[in-house]
Amino acid sequence: MKIRIGQGWDRHVLVEGRPCVLGGVLFEECSVGPLGHSDGDALTHALIDALLGAAGLGDIGGLFPDTDPRWAGADSLDLLTRVWGLVQKKSYRIENVDCTIITELPKISPRAEAMREKLAAVLEVPSDQISIKATRGEGVGPEGRGECVTALVVVLLSTGMD
Repeated sequence: MKIRIGQGWDRHVLVEGRPCVLGGVLFEECSVGPLGHSDGDALTHALIDALLGAAGLGDIGGLFPDTDPRWAGADSLDLLTRVWGLVQKKSYRIENVDCTIITELPKISPRAEAMREKLAAVLEVPSDQISIKATRGEGVGPEGRGECVTALVVVLLSTGMD
């Protein structure tokens, strides 16, 4: 059995007037949202980079550059679906996904299960193989001042016999 680990990291500035989407879930009550060329879903972007890194397939900027108008306003779950297809072509399966979101807004815990379910559906795994954790910046740094959302993701992939 071959085991591969990938790490992803993404940060987006939070601005007024943008929908707040994280892990494919819309936080309707949030007054700010992540700014980005696509939908700005920092969690899904970090997951994409973790998958690509583990599979040795480059990074999100190489596949979906922010200079390409095709990806303007793209739904990040659609991007994740494309990437998962590439990873599957290399015969990898997901063992687990561990996500940490650092932000003051939105409050993650009320929607953590919904995010797990959305991501699990795209990745075709049970939701208990995906962990969503959240923490705050406690007034320190751009996350603590409410200026951005940062996501960190680690993925464990395997291939071959158990």
